Amino acid sequence: MDLIKSIEREQMKKEFPTFGPGDTVKAWLKVIEGGKERSQAFEGICIKRGNSGLKESFTLRKISGGVGVERTILVHSPRLAKVEVVRHGAVRRARLFYLRDLVGKKARVKERRVNVAK
Repeated sequence: MDLIKSIEREQMKKEFPTFGPGDTVKAWLKVIEGGKERSQAFEGICIKRGNSGLKESFTLRKISGGVGVERTILVHSPRLAKVEVVRHGAVRRARLFYLRDLVGKKARVKERRVNVAK
């Protein structure tokens, strides 16, 4: 088992921002169209974090054209170019699936003030 973990550790990203459910996150994903590669941003509320190690993932949810869109992204994927935390949300649950049933202003998450020491 140590051999598998050591191989996985080599493929893991070293730096990754700290965020959790309720936080609004912008993830840039590498998209290949034809022969060209470009970065595409997906911004939404993190509704869950899952797994650990190389299989670690998070799910973002946003409303696009009146339709809810969810995307599960692997943290250590080579397709994930960059992740930026836009704002921190004040929630008391680890899984925010109740947001799927809410629309409009009720689907908002209150902002949590975070002191960032530089």
